[in-house]
Amino acid sequence: MAIAIVDYGMGNLHSVGKAVERLGYEPFVTGDADAMLAADGIILPGVGAFGDAMEQLHESGLDGVMKEAAARHRPLLGICLGMQLLFSHSEEHGRHEGLNILPGSVIRFAGGDYKVPHMGWNRLKFSKPEHPLFAGLEEGHVYFVHSYHVLPEKESHLLAVTDYGQPVTAIVGHGSVYGMQFHPEKSGELGMRLLHNFLALTDS
Repeated sequence: MAIAIVDYGMGNLHSVGKAVERLGYEPFVTGDADAMLAADGIILPGVGAFGDAMEQLHESGLDGVMKEAAARHRPLLGICLGMQLLFSHSEEHGRHEGLNILPGSVIRFAGGDYKVPHMGWNRLKFSKPEHPLFAGLEEGHVYFVHSYHVLPEKESHLLAVTDYGQPVTAIVGHGSVYGMQFHPEKSGELGMRLLHNFLALTDS
């Protein structure tokens, strides 16, 4: 199964590609719209600032490709910043419009009794443990690095949370669209098994 990893100039493409390859799938890094839409699944990684990422996606036309992929029910996974980009808007360095594939906003941690950025291993709590993404899995720890977090408008889109001074959105999903705020490829066995379960959805 061919998995397109979106190259828009902002993302840890190599580590994600290696993880996909280890799981027995065929990753390819591309900025080509037709290649993405022909793939069995799409991964949108992301490292950096929300506004810069959306500017890159818009200038390359890949914002429209991501929306079309979702409309075609192509399995799509956003990782870290990539998950945040799926939502309506972010307040990072001013207000920026997102892909608006999922309704919701991205806001900064308020800080206080906890450090910002949120960096380290935190335990997942499955909001919908019966979801296919969690097949055969038990709750455990994954690795986060972020200063902003997502507030989904629809509770039904929330698949898992973690606690960091407050409940924090960790995994979202609706239809064929998924997001993981943490880095599954850097999150040990649980992260790799979550990535595997997403990739398995591309087989169906």
